[in-house]
Amino acid sequence: MTDVVIPSGLWSADDEAAISAWLYADGDAVAEGAIIAEIMVEKSSFELIAPVSGTLRIEIAAETPVRAGAVAARIV
Repeated sequence: MTDVVIPSGLWSADDEAAISAWLYADGDAVAEGAIIAEIMVEKSSFELIAPVSGTLRIEIAAETPVRAGAVAARIV
């Protein structure tokens, strides 16, 4: 099992971020390097990339506020 972590250093600690959309559903197979979600910070968008191949287990729902370092999903 591999954690998919919200990267740090993408935005200032004062800015609120959220996963704007999951591009795969919970339980979907994903390939290493695939873009699995989009993170919105103010007017900027960042991509969340699958670090390994496997089955996606979403831990944080879309539109939920997130902090850097949070585990957004797991790939098993």
